Amino acid sequence: MPIGLKYSEVDKMGFELKQKGEFEYIDEGEGEVLLLLHGLFGALSNWDDVVNKFSQNYRVVIPLLPIYSMPLKKAGIKGITAFVERFVEDQAFQDFTVIGNSLGGHIGLEYTINNADKVKGLILTGSSGLYEDTMGGSFPKRGDYNFVKEKVAYTFYDPAIATKDLVDYVFEVTTSNMKCLRIIAIARSAQTHNMADDLHQIKAPTLLIWGLNDTITPPFVGHEFNRLIKGSELAFIDNCCHAPMMEVPSRFNELVENFLTKHKL
Repeated sequence: MPIGLKYSEVDKMGFELKQKGEFEYIDEGEGEVLLLLHGLFGALSNWDDVVNKFSQNYRVVIPLLPIYSMPLKKAGIKGITAFVERFVEDQAFQDFTVIGNSLGGHIGLEYTINNADKVKGLILTGSSGLYEDTMGGSFPKRGDYNFVKEKVAYTFYDPAIATKDLVDYVFEVTTSNMKCLRIIAIARSAQTHNMADDLHQIKAPTLLIWGLNDTITPPFVGHEFNRLIKGSELAFIDNCCHAPMMEVPSRFNELVENFLTKHKL
């Protein structure tokens, strides 16, 4: 998934939400670009600890993906990837590293294959693209707060991470017919857009960071990505589910930093 704070609450992170044309994004730090892509129910705040850590030495950029606002007929992997392509072109980024979680990883894969000349490093965590059990096999029921609470907690190893703010955010999303239709369309697109036959095209150094207790994209998915992306590196984090950058941020950041240093990214 995973979940995050409302977009309007991004100012509480201490980061400025910038806007240019159709794009809203966080842009912190200077140097080589790290492009962070959030998941289906994700938000910019999912990356709080990553921004705090890496904006000291990198330019960390997080576009707000138009999951709830894009035209319904374009709501899918191809449509969101096209949005990211427009964003990168608008920002004139070259030779950057993509970091994606869940759906964001899937978009990162598609973007990397389509734009191999721009991506010099790829980091995936709990990525879809091969297999995923979205929301435990079902989507949040409208108007059923307890059901939503249960499904949000399903995303994390420690259910306590599913705070009331997180549950309230997802519950609010599920009360909108149009948002729900887009979520379902995008989730179905992710499930049917299998990339197994395309992953051999990825030549950029790739790091796979997986929660050993991931219930959405289980550990075998990480192993399969590792097998299909030649030369990729796979690291597991114990007592962690689908959002390592939120659940175990210190270890996640350590793995990312070691990878960036090793490959001089």
